[in-house]
Amino acid sequence: MPVKIKLGLSLFVVLVAAIAAYYQHILGHERIQYVVAFLGFFMIFAMWLFPEVKREDTAGGVQRDSTAQ
Repeated sequence: MPVKIKLGLSLFVVLVAAIAAYYQHILGHERIQYVVAFLGFFMIFAMWLFPEVKREDTAGGVQRDSTAQ
């Protein structure tokens, strides 16, 4: 995934997680607001930490025909 898309997605997730955590705070759900904030930041961390899966022509020991789709 290109870095520009990762940055945009990260910004969007931070924004949504912050709004959701604030909304949970307004409702009086103290523990849930921290869970929401943690999950938002964990999703961003995981997206940047783990690379994208790239398939090869011989994935799983089976030769794939790249012309047939």
